[in-house]
Amino acid sequence: MKKYKILIVDDEPKISRFISANLKSLDYEPYTLLNGSEALEKFESLDPDLVLLDIMMPGLDGFEVLKRLRTFSNVPVIILTARGDSNDKVHGLNLGADDYLTKPFSLDELFARVKAVLRRFDTRLNHNHTTTEIKNGEVTINLAQQRIWIGNRELKLTETEYKLFSLLMLNAGKVLTHEQLLSDVWGNEYRDEVGYLRVAVARIRQKIKNMDFDGSFIVTYPGLGYMISDSEERQHFR
Repeated sequence: MKKYKILIVDDEPKISRFISANLKSLDYEPYTLLNGSEALEKFESLDPDLVLLDIMMPGLDGFEVLKRLRTFSNVPVIILTARGDSNDKVHGLNLGADDYLTKPFSLDELFARVKAVLRRFDTRLNHNHTTTEIKNGEVTINLAQQRIWIGNRELKLTETEYKLFSLLMLNAGKVLTHEQLLSDVWGNEYRDEVGYLRVAVARIRQKIKNMDFDGSFIVTYPGLGYMISDSEERQHFR
């Protein structure tokens, strides 16, 4: 059974040691670093499966670390912070965080989030298709390689964004509810976290727009859910 490596980046040694000791007792392999610069320098050699990232640190704060990390890695990140402001939460999710936990938190809550995030990245979509490729208009997804192309250009998504986009693509022409998407992509624990879903969809649309395509083929049904329009219902979305 795989032993997950978890990197804890927090400038408070007592908190880091406490979390680390408890993760070790649950058979995880924790590593602790006290600042963002060191985390970025040692990330490749540590190659963690998950990062627990504090926001309020001297030098590079957690937001800047996450921003730089997302330029070269899709590793799942859970933000840990004493700042409970909703704007901070949205900002963290916009930068590519996978979850957000406000201090003080219970160990049970932290470990439940860790398990949920790792489970999300361990499981592939249960699509019950024999094909390894989906095509819809100019969008092509290779399910075996977990790669997406729009036209002849690759769309780079985080693991969560990929899973969400693929689920919508597999159900093109069908509206998927907020609860269904949150349960299937994030886990049952996140059924009410509609904000997570809205931010992820917005990030996908922006990445598509950055490729000079129109992301409006991801259709919003207010108060209900989202749908990717079937290619037969549209011509091109450039």
